[in-house]
Amino acid sequence: MASSSDAEGSPVPLEGKALLDRARSLSNRPEEQIARACGYVGPSGRVLRKSFYRALVAARGYPVPDAATGTGGGRGRQAEFRTRVHGNGNLLIGQAYTRRMGLEPGQEFRIELHQETGSIWLLPLGEDGEEPATD
Repeated sequence: MASSSDAEGSPVPLEGKALLDRARSLSNRPEEQIARACGYVGPSGRVLRKSFYRALVAARGYPVPDAATGTGGGRGRQAEFRTRVHGNGNLLIGQAYTRRMGLEPGQEFRIELHQETGSIWLLPLGEDGEEPATD
């Protein structure tokens, strides 16, 4: 029994009863070969083990949260709005924060320290390296 293919010729991953039947018929083979034979291969040729295992669990009738909709904890790392001073004295503000603030590579800022509040302010500099005029 050959697996079906999509319009580009890559195998379409089996699901449900077809997946269970195919996996059962190949149960004497290594897991990687079973997943590959069931169509769980990425564009680069890498076996998609997690997708394969999730499909098996779903095919057995157990509810599996969908990672694509964010209901399964597949959200990755989240910004914590916390940082610490590194051993070399540097204080890193990560990409998640600069992206959220809309900052672009190459933008320049003047750093202003406020002792009474313990805060650090970043004041944008203009094209000429000067602070923009305030009204």
